[in-house]
Amino acid sequence: MPKDFPRARRIADQIQRELPELIRQEVKDPRVGMLTITEVEVNRDMEFAKVYFTTLGGQAEHDACLQGLQRASGFLRSQLSHRMQLRIVPKLTFVYDRSVEYGIQLTHLIESAIAEDAKHPKEE
Repeated sequence: MPKDFPRARRIADQIQRELPELIRQEVKDPRVGMLTITEVEVNRDMEFAKVYFTTLGGQAEHDACLQGLQRASGFLRSQLSHRMQLRIVPKLTFVYDRSVEYGIQLTHLIESAIAEDAKHPKEE
């Protein structure tokens, strides 16, 4: 079982609070639209941060948003350095979070199974 690293967790929480505001106010790339930062994971030595995000729309919009975020990652890192009191700001890696889509698919499967079950009368 991995050890808990409270400092890395605090830095991840602060990045998760600051990053959406920076993206909304500072990033001018049209590919980066409405998105939600779902989670930030900072490794133990605070060198790298994985930023999980989700957007509304299709696969093409997800890919375009990911490209825009990757292109702006250096700029976002420099802006984070101005806002956070850290000697070294982690390098940002953006990852599309498919958990929301997966949850919606599971919900539809459960609803269709319930509807199918309701069509057949129960035999006792």
